[in-house]
Amino acid sequence: MFAVVQVGNSQFKVSEGDIIKANRLDYEKGQTIILDKVLLYSDGKDLKLGKPYLKEVEIKAEVLNQLRAPKVVAYKYRKRKDSARTHGHRQDLTALKIAIIAV
Repeated sequence: MFAVVQVGNSQFKVSEGDIIKANRLDYEKGQTIILDKVLLYSDGKDLKLGKPYLKEVEIKAEVLNQLRAPKVVAYKYRKRKDSARTHGHRQDLTALKIAIIAV
């Protein structure tokens, strides 16, 4: 059994017990949330496709942690111009554990 769920601007293929890292969500650690933007659901036999979302399927997830992704470094170099620029970025993330996919 799996589902495709939209969290923020990202889509994830999830099953029960999976841990996903989505863009920062405004929830506390240990809080249970409901993800209701389910795009697709499959139980192995039937496939349900939402247009755009499935109203009868909801996913319960637990917030494990608020964390940050590894640093991404962008380096711009122009030859023969004595010019170089380094720019770094760390994305804020929320770790979610998928508890129940309820139909």
